[in-house]
Amino acid sequence: MNGLLSAVFVLCLLSGCAVQGHDRLWGEAASISPGWQRLGDSFVVAVRSPGTWLPIAGALVFQLDDWDAEVSDWASRQTPVFGSIETADERSTDLANLSQNIYYLTALLVPSGKAPQQWSMNKLKGLAVGFAASESVSLTTDLLKEETARARPNAANRKSFTSGHASRAATFATLASANLDFLPVSGSATTLSRTGIYGLAAATAWARVEARMHYPSDVLAGAALAHFLSLFFHNAFLAEGPLPTQVELSKNMAFLRVSWPY
Repeated sequence: MNGLLSAVFVLCLLSGCAVQGHDRLWGEAASISPGWQRLGDSFVVAVRSPGTWLPIAGALVFQLDDWDAEVSDWASRQTPVFGSIETADERSTDLANLSQNIYYLTALLVPSGKAPQQWSMNKLKGLAVGFAASESVSLTTDLLKEETARARPNAANRKSFTSGHASRAATFATLASANLDFLPVSGSATTLSRTGIYGLAAATAWARVEARMHYPSDVLAGAALAHFLSLFFHNAFLAEGPLPTQVELSKNMAFLRVSWPY
């Protein structure tokens, strides 16, 4: 069973774990002018998301004592997961494509209305937000490659930072994960799905390291960038209702309470 059929099977299986009382329509609340408050809240949530700061922290750790180069050399010599540099290179593309396919499958499965016109319009709006998010990640990644001009581990060129494969997989993983909130499935099924979705993105990133195309910090930075921009676009232009960022005032001080749903 190829990757796409596997994704269809898994998502269709999970869609059978339906729960009652879910009436949110994907794409219905999409807006090109969400307002400055919404944009600001979306920025804060995206910055404070573990999917943004954990990879950045990891990338910084790899700068200690030349760990970046050492792990890259070890991974490309041993290829413990994919068996060879060539296979790792091929699988990195396959896995990134699978992440993209899963995003489109979640976009298809989420409820967007019963009337054909309502359904198609909501799908179009939701997909437009996803397209804008993915394009912003792609353009930013290309800009960073040109500006940093970091040599790849295999010295093929100077476009190592950041990883396009890792950022692409993380983009669609973030968007697909966000779409799960619109699916009428149980909490355990959602958690399992998110684990698998982000697992694919992580596997894509590691494959690029084994393929000797990127250092660990390259893929971690790419994942952080993609998660930040994708989550920002989703929350700012597609998500409905208040974001999980609230400022509460007490008599003595103001404090920020943040939770991370994705």
